[in-house]
Amino acid sequence: MEKEEQIRRWRLILGQESDKRFSDMGGGGLNAEQDLMDQALAAIYNHTDAGGFGGSGRGAGNGPSNPQISRWLGDVRSLFEKELVTVIQNDAMTRCGLKQLLFEPELLENLEPDINLASTILMLKEQIPKRSKDSVRAFIKKIVEEINKLLEQDIRRAVTAAVNKRKHSPIPSAAALDYKMTISRNLKHYNPELRTIVPEHFYFFDRTSTTAANKWTIILDIDQSGSMGESVIYSSIISCILASMTSIKTRVVAFDTNIVDLTEKSDDPVDLLFGFQLGGGTDINKSVAYCEQFIENPSKTLFFLISDLEEGGNRAAFLRRMEEMKTSGVTVVSLLALADGGKPYYDAQMAQKIANLGIPCFGCTPQMLPTLLERALKGQSLEGFDKKGK
Repeated sequence: MEKEEQIRRWRLILGQESDKRFSDMGGGGLNAEQDLMDQALAAIYNHTDAGGFGGSGRGAGNGPSNPQISRWLGDVRSLFEKELVTVIQNDAMTRCGLKQLLFEPELLENLEPDINLASTILMLKEQIPKRSKDSVRAFIKKIVEEINKLLEQDIRRAVTAAVNKRKHSPIPSAAALDYKMTISRNLKHYNPELRTIVPEHFYFFDRTSTTAANKWTIILDIDQSGSMGESVIYSSIISCILASMTSIKTRVVAFDTNIVDLTEKSDDPVDLLFGFQLGGGTDINKSVAYCEQFIENPSKTLFFLISDLEEGGNRAAFLRRMEEMKTSGVTVVSLLALADGGKPYYDAQMAQKIANLGIPCFGCTPQMLPTLLERALKGQSLEGFDKKGK
């Protein structure tokens, strides 16, 4: 029985053309569910004209038809595990020329949320027809919500742990009273007759660390050139989480050969994502120069350059600015572009030059970012962080 199942699995992998060979080996043929899988896979992986969305084989018509593709997507989602569904969807878009159908409302409703498809949609967003705008936003929102669930709690915890150190002050202030510590430290002074605690000592928070001048400023300078789709999506969501925290100030800047300040859009990650214009060239030096105006207190500024480092502008001036920023006291971190599910994509020569300046330069998966943030805000070394992640 186990051998038969293995034969069936290989038959699914190799396709209908291998039927006879497996039959000669004693294979019993596909069961009903596997036959449906075979049809779904043949629609995009069949190398003959007998299958696919535009062929004349099983279930095919005379060209792509939305109801047919929607049914196919429904079959795929019911037959395969989620991780495989996203792979199959992406292959369908690239192998079968279905990108032009991405903006069909019926199709979007059946797509499994996937960051690669979201990147494609954002690159083509100027081509979105009016009838599909709501469906496209709903699709992008699904992905945003999934990533937000993954990251928000850890990012908030990391920033709070680093910034809100709960320092105490000897200066009395009713508004700054630390009720929890005052009560716990005075429990032994409970008065049974009064049925209350009579504190002998009060504890007050030091509010000077929460003034505007003492707040940390986090600047995210985000490359929006064509290779940055996946990184832009993660960066946008992270930017919005940070912008919602009143204990820090957040600036969000996007650049290619032009610069767009998106800080005002950072209250909604979907709006922020649609503010990016994926696909331009790259002038990192110009963008870093623009961001310098937001550095009010260098020792309380964390600057993230998120880029593939394919500098098309003045490379020498860019490196000089990065070095001057670091020398002034700013915590500077270069995060490399991510592609293909988390693999760094970048100009290795430029990355080495940045690293030689003593500036951390590495690929950082979204799951590692909360730890990176906490360490950076606490002033801890980031050396080797990309290898350890802790």
